[in-house]
Amino acid sequence: MISSTQFRNAIAVVTGGTQGVGETIARTLAARGVAGLVICGRNAERGEAVAREIAAQGCRTEFVKADLASVDEARAVTARADSVFGRMDVLVNAAGMTDRGTIFDTSPELFDRMFAVNVRAPFFLMQEAAKIMRREKIEGAMVNILSMSAHGGQPFISAYCGSKGALATLTKNAAFSLMPWRIRVNGLNIGWMNTPGEDRVMRTYHGAQDGWLDKAAQEQPFGRLLDPAEVARAVAFLASAESGMMTGSIIDFDQSVLGCWEAAPHPSMPAA
Repeated sequence: MISSTQFRNAIAVVTGGTQGVGETIARTLAARGVAGLVICGRNAERGEAVAREIAAQGCRTEFVKADLASVDEARAVTARADSVFGRMDVLVNAAGMTDRGTIFDTSPELFDRMFAVNVRAPFFLMQEAAKIMRREKIEGAMVNILSMSAHGGQPFISAYCGSKGALATLTKNAAFSLMPWRIRVNGLNIGWMNTPGEDRVMRTYHGAQDGWLDKAAQEQPFGRLLDPAEVARAVAFLASAESGMMTGSIIDFDQSVLGCWEAAPHPSMPAA
């Protein structure tokens, strides 16, 4: 059993910590002993509610309303950790957008926002976190939530796949750049995960009906989709001393083995 003091005295920032996997990560870190937490999201009502719930469990939690497409608003998240707690030990970049768009119909506006949220924001959050850690002489840890789509991905999310590939490269570059200060940076390429957000995506973009999750689960090797709780446990491992000196690693967390198949994969032919 993991000790509730795994993160004793640590201050953590979790972007996207108001819903989905980000919220699960934030709650997991709180349960494992972080002394303070900063979460951010665009929905103030939801964010404040989550912050109150976590704080009620004994972990002081600050919510920052932020649209990470804005660099200034992204920087405000780490600034809150600095102003309130005076330090920062852990950064988890869990926020992201997955709006659909193919090579044919992705607009410049969608492309720019996708890279602003999924690449630029994590970069400047890492930059600000690294400054605080270096100033305070903290051997901190950063974890970026990536995607199996970073390896190539699906035709219906072209810009998203590109953004996750870019963040994977930045993860490795940041890990190497920050090694002299013993600040570690790792990433998780997560696969298909069962979240309320995924349910909305499936219904909105793919015409999914009631029962889609059970059907999808039956078709998976392990009979289910990824659970946010298991992703959160993996993040806790990477963000804590449990992972030792591991840095610059991009871990595939999925129920498939990259490069292995029974029949060569190919895209489905569009209906029109």
